[in-house]
Amino acid sequence: MISAFTHTVRLMRAGFVFAREGVFGVVDPAPLPPPAQLALRMARLIERPGVKSGARLSRALTRLGPTYVKLGQFLATRPDVVGVAIARDLESLQDRLPPFPQTEAETIVATSLERPLAQAFATFGPSVAAASIAQVHRAETEHDGVRRSVAVKVLRPNIAARFRRDLRSFMFMARKAEEHSAEAQRLRMVEVFETLSRSVAMEMDLRLEAAAMSELAENTRDDLDFRTPSVDWDRTSHSVLTMEWIDGIALNDHAGLKAANVDLPDLGRKVIQSFLRHALRDGFFHADMHPGNLFVDKEGRLVAVDFGIMGRLGMKERRFLAEILLGFITRDYHRVAEVHFEAGYVPAHHSIENFAQAIRAIGEPIHNRTAEEISMARLLTLLLEITALFDMRTRPELILLQKTMVVVEGVARSFDAKFDIWTTAEPVVREWIERNLGPVGRIAGAVSGASELGRIMSGLPAIAARSVAVLEQFDAATRNGLILAPETIEAIGRAEARRNRWSAVALWVIALAFLGILWSIHK
Repeated sequence: MISAFTHTVRLMRAGFVFAREGVFGVVDPAPLPPPAQLALRMARLIERPGVKSGARLSRALTRLGPTYVKLGQFLATRPDVVGVAIARDLESLQDRLPPFPQTEAETIVATSLERPLAQAFATFGPSVAAASIAQVHRAETEHDGVRRSVAVKVLRPNIAARFRRDLRSFMFMARKAEEHSAEAQRLRMVEVFETLSRSVAMEMDLRLEAAAMSELAENTRDDLDFRTPSVDWDRTSHSVLTMEWIDGIALNDHAGLKAANVDLPDLGRKVIQSFLRHALRDGFFHADMHPGNLFVDKEGRLVAVDFGIMGRLGMKERRFLAEILLGFITRDYHRVAEVHFEAGYVPAHHSIENFAQAIRAIGEPIHNRTAEEISMARLLTLLLEITALFDMRTRPELILLQKTMVVVEGVARSFDAKFDIWTTAEPVVREWIERNLGPVGRIAGAVSGASELGRIMSGLPAIAARSVAVLEQFDAATRNGLILAPETIEAIGRAEARRNRWSAVALWVIALAFLGILWSIHK
């Protein structure tokens, strides 16, 4: 009861901020039911005078604090949930906060590394960047008289407790939405917020970010065009991450890149091909490849930083990606449709031919344009829209992949407006298909399948024994029936009544605060 009331109050505050910042002003009231139209009119009454249009949701989320900023960034990767227009608005959301005091940062470092700051670092400078979860300091280490520049990422104090509190309120809202909305169930809102919670939990442990950086470094150690900073594991802990300091030019510094005579079209090629290699070859990719997180070093290599958001693809998803890209390149729409069914993404009761027809409607207009006019990211976006018509459920890993593709394609085209992404991508896609779906790949797949079948067969006796034990226990428990005392039944009824009362109150409050924006998002 107290929990529902607390969540409701927190969500009411968020709704008030949304109303003050004019978020509800972008909602068309015409298709809304009368109660929602009334709620919308009430929300517009407290709109801040002179509020400017554009980026309203981003401003509101920034005012609400770190958890909401992170929510906005996460939802920017989910256009399937919030819609393309709102996702684009949220892309501009800047995760920049004032730094916390230097003394607090130094205390956290010393406590977390279990040694005095002076023993860990020769110098420890002020913050050079501050975000919602952590801030970065430039420091130096010394070994045998040689000093080395490092970047030290320090977790914000008490940030974990605040995120846990707000995330519980988000989950409360998602559960209520799914209880009363079929659209919310289709969008799997509870799963969306569970994914956000897991993502934030991983970002709260900087050892996991260090591990992601190390894994990507191993995967790309033979790549000539890409590398990652090295991790200083001796100075890394739950709340502190120490890594190599990157002396390079950020990809958002176009003036610096031109002054250094960097080949910009070639740099765009490196961005696209590196991303596709990581996604297809390794099944593990940097999912936040915006220009501020990418640098060019003195050797001309692409260097990525900030590994808090990473994406993974299994072999099925990699095959799916490679074959649909190649299918669109070769105009084999029937094969693209078959891949969706083989992967189990589209229910089997649908017609492959009808699905292929829908895909042709996406692919054919592409072949009437020049290569530089074709957006692979736009194609994937349209594909996800089409699949919704055929009951394809949300695939979070594919959405994250598609969103990252939007970002890297935008980076490449910022260096060359006529960038031919298809010609750039085709060698990587064909190489992966030849290696994994050709004769050698089929043999390797058969060997792997036989090994997996053997493992399953060897476990069948244990599974059968556990099944028999469970059935015996169930039979014993139900042989004489399950009996509840009258007092127990009465107590259950009272508890259920209280829960239903608070659920009803919570639902009406949430409806007044959020119904307008949720309708706009999901319609």
